[in-house]
Amino acid sequence: MTAATGDETNYLVGLNLADRRVVVVGGGTVAQRRLGLLIASGAQVHLISREVTPAVEGMATAGQITVELREYRDGDLADAWYAIACTDEPDTNAAIVAEAERNRVFCVRADNARYGTAVTPASASYDGMSIGVLAGGDHRRSAAVRTALVEGLQSGAVADTAESPAAGVALVGGGPGDPDLITVRGRRLLARADVVVADRLAPPELLAELGSDVEVIDAAKIPYGRAMAQEAINAALIDGAKAGKFVVRLKGGDPYVFGRGYEELEACAAAGVPVTVVPGITSAISVPSAAGIPVTHRGVTHEFVVVSGHVAPDHPDSLVDWSALARLKGTIVLLMAVERIEAFATVLMDGGRPVDTPVTVIQEGTLRTQRTLRADLQTVAARVKEEQIRPPAIVVIGPVAGFSVDAG
Repeated sequence: MTAATGDETNYLVGLNLADRRVVVVGGGTVAQRRLGLLIASGAQVHLISREVTPAVEGMATAGQITVELREYRDGDLADAWYAIACTDEPDTNAAIVAEAERNRVFCVRADNARYGTAVTPASASYDGMSIGVLAGGDHRRSAAVRTALVEGLQSGAVADTAESPAAGVALVGGGPGDPDLITVRGRRLLARADVVVADRLAPPELLAELGSDVEVIDAAKIPYGRAMAQEAINAALIDGAKAGKFVVRLKGGDPYVFGRGYEELEACAAAGVPVTVVPGITSAISVPSAAGIPVTHRGVTHEFVVVSGHVAPDHPDSLVDWSALARLKGTIVLLMAVERIEAFATVLMDGGRPVDTPVTVIQEGTLRTQRTLRADLQTVAARVKEEQIRPPAIVVIGPVAGFSVDAG
């Protein structure tokens, strides 16, 4: 038997296995890891094993594969286009490879890649591409290179096209603050931008990654202070796109959660500018999570409400039914509410929320400077003032706000 896969002699190729028979011998965790891609490829997968894992059994129950619960027998590879030997018995795996060679069927030997006739590459899918890396049977090395390539493509460090993006606008949610929490697509589009119009809450580390040729426009909206008018922001997006540039509007959180993203989309659409919307991780859920607080919990709360606190409860522009919120038993998440926390706590207590309802305030959530303050409705305003909590901060009200991993 020849050992054709132990060095650099492998010929990397993509197999079209759609509607073709693939035989897998072995039903343990090794087989389980390999079945997903085979199923996704459209292969007709037939698995032979004395026993299978619950996950493999589930695939069979769902009709994704067929299974025979028995030992391997010579002849099982008849009509197969491809085979995988992944039992925990070396002699059985060797016999499967031998049958495969006789039938000229390429076969992967999972326990010792060097003695099969094919090697499974470390693989990944990215934006319509399939990436495979072989390292002479060194799976750790091939996996590390595969992962680095995908991360490079995601971040834009590795280009997947020589073409510049078409002129237009991308509304990108930058996430709650930690630069690692932007979406993969958001980071990729940001790396290809000609112009970036950035909010104050957009992660500044992401801007530091931009090339020196990228124009950055500060659209910072300092709370209760100097602000760039929304009309000016719209004009910057439209003018940049009409000048043939790819413009990224980088926001904190999600563009459509109190971020005026839809207003900007409407303005661009009216001007004939194409827009791509990239959702972001909203701070309303992720920041409580970073502080150890789930906004819902089985048996405790069946709903959560996200509320803007940019105007006081008694302000004529307020659209919030505070009396209805006070009657709810679930979680209330307040954004932009720190400077009016006393008014919000008071209206909720006046509406019937118990004064001892737990409240947690998280400042600069997901960042290394994150601060967490725990109180209740009756004391939270005084505590916020005492601890000098400042925006950006998230306020969580309800039973889950009292959760703590340190609690007994």
